[in-house]
Amino acid sequence: MKANGTVFRYGDNVDTDVIIPARYLNSSDPAELATHCMEDIDQDFVKKVQKGDIIVADKNFGCGSSREHAPIAIKAAGVSCVIAETFARIFYRNAINIGLPIIECPEASQGIEAGDQVEVDFDSGMIYNRTKGTQFKGQAFPEFMQKIIAAEGLINYINNK
Repeated sequence: MKANGTVFRYGDNVDTDVIIPARYLNSSDPAELATHCMEDIDQDFVKKVQKGDIIVADKNFGCGSSREHAPIAIKAAGVSCVIAETFARIFYRNAINIGLPIIECPEASQGIEAGDQVEVDFDSGMIYNRTKGTQFKGQAFPEFMQKIIAAEGLINYINNK
């Protein structure tokens, strides 16, 4: 599996309240959540994001509440992968459970800028910054996690078994 897209760049401690503000949690419809994704930190995000684009952030991405709405909104907005120096543990688990690929890689986090074209190979964990001609070795997904992501989430994976 691979991801390929333009980077949206954020800093430390991007919490679930800015990923999907609480005022929109009355909906569980992924398409509706996607229309408000990142709006409290980046009002232009939903206007500019294209299917396949990638979010890159610094430390503790997805901190805050344990709502699954946050990775659902990101995935439904078309983001193919989130790369960060570190993730909040509950966000990490929720992202895998709903089939949103995420990779921890401090070097990539520091070496990728907004607007860069990036490709990610989930099988190897390699991250290629095509704009700068650099590459980084992230943590590859174990096979069982790749199967969950390929199935578009844990529930689909279990139902397919």
